[in-house]
Amino acid sequence: MIPEISIPNALYEQASTLAQEMQISPSDLFSLALEDYLHRHHSQKLLQSINEAYADGLDENEQITLEGMRRHQRQLVENG
Repeated sequence: MIPEISIPNALYEQASTLAQEMQISPSDLFSLALEDYLHRHHSQKLLQSINEAYADGLDENEQITLEGMRRHQRQLVENG
């Protein structure tokens, strides 16, 4: 059995209103939101790992590649 999760009433009310507008259940909305959050968190950790791997300095080709990866990563995070 999945344990219950408590959230503030005001947050639940806002989520319920949005869920109605989206024509989905509040549970589905929370699942989507959590999935999006976890995806962004994973992306941020990946970017941090990349940055740490290249912290000792980059040559010109590596710098260009890293900037491209950062742009792509930002797009993934922004577009979910």
